[in-house]
Amino acid sequence: MSACTNYHVSRRRFLGQFSGAAALLGMPINRLVAALGSAHAPKAESVILFWNGGGMSHLDTWDPKPGRAVAGELEPIKTSADGIQISEIFPQLAKQMHHCSIIRSIAGTNGDHGRATYELQTSFPQNPALVHPGMGSFVVNERRTNSDLPAYISIGGMAPRAGYLGQRCEAYYIGLPGERDPYLAFPESIKQVDGQRRLEILARMNTRASDKLAAADLKESEVALKDAVKLMKSPALASFDLDKENPKTLERYGLTEFGRGALLARKLVETGVRFVQVNRGGFDNHTDVFPAMRNHGSVMDPAFASLIEDLAASGRLEKTLVLMLSEFGRTPKINKDAGRDHHAKVFSCIMAGGGIKGGQVIGSSDADGMEPATRPVQVPDLHASVCYALGVDHTKELTTPLGRPMKLVKEGAKPVAELFG
Repeated sequence: MSACTNYHVSRRRFLGQFSGAAALLGMPINRLVAALGSAHAPKAESVILFWNGGGMSHLDTWDPKPGRAVAGELEPIKTSADGIQISEIFPQLAKQMHHCSIIRSIAGTNGDHGRATYELQTSFPQNPALVHPGMGSFVVNERRTNSDLPAYISIGGMAPRAGYLGQRCEAYYIGLPGERDPYLAFPESIKQVDGQRRLEILARMNTRASDKLAAADLKESEVALKDAVKLMKSPALASFDLDKENPKTLERYGLTEFGRGALLARKLVETGVRFVQVNRGGFDNHTDVFPAMRNHGSVMDPAFASLIEDLAASGRLEKTLVLMLSEFGRTPKINKDAGRDHHAKVFSCIMAGGGIKGGQVIGSSDADGMEPATRPVQVPDLHASVCYALGVDHTKELTTPLGRPMKLVKEGAKPVAELFG
């Protein structure tokens, strides 16, 4: 499916094409010009999504409750943003909070891992009759890239499927960041000329098979092959290589899979990749939640803080929307095993860049982090906000291959306007 590439209309073109229609309909042209001039100018060009699978505790990260019985063992710390505190497990990120916004009032609907993950990733509830595209897929469908690299890359874990958007909007999967993909080069026993000859033979075989395979199936296969060959031959492939990175930079991000993943995400968006998802699991902490969160912090804090700091220093943060999500939060009540259980009624997320106003908290949970207290934010509102940052119409209607009309984001969603000042 091709992407829409012409959302913006120049003032001159607008006047030339629509002034006659405006006059005919009795609408004052000065009002139309004023409306055009106030249209939102998107700032984000790329998105980095950190997906924390398992249900990350909001109380032990972005929404601490000091002095309450639910607070647990972790203390809040001050940040570079006046009046904003976060958990002690993020001391380096605390210095970058003037770049970040926290939403503390996400009103979830699912306490089941699978259903909640589906909703957070797509904005829709699960439907056995249809696979909705994940956030990365609908972003690259609407905002394609000219880079030789895949428009959508998932690091350290599988991303949601593209659903009805098809192969062109699927994520390219990287298992271990920095390691060369063996499938992007001919085996050592095959010379370049021989490998090229085999590709030509494969192309002829696909042509002969076109009469036997469904057109859609063949097209999906051809798209995947074409993209893989293009990537094999591209100098941009060097972006995946972290071995030549400054050792001090690697140490700053952390000599961990997550740290290398965050660094790779930065390099990829700098090369023109539209959407990068960095995956980390292990947040389903029904037991011993506090040592688990300290361990998570020791890995996540240097990587996330270094990413924000470097993007800001290079001027790319304004063009890169960074967000960290999990499928739900954890119960305020600490269970008998010193853990926290699933809690969907309210949880938090953190965002930065891409036009986001830093140094603020949007919404709040109640005194014990049980439910939203002010400014409830619905899950689809997060997707609408990503669209807003990119200049994508979140109310747009797409058509599935079976001719079924589908909204890009669940109907009724609204961007969180406070994020953008």
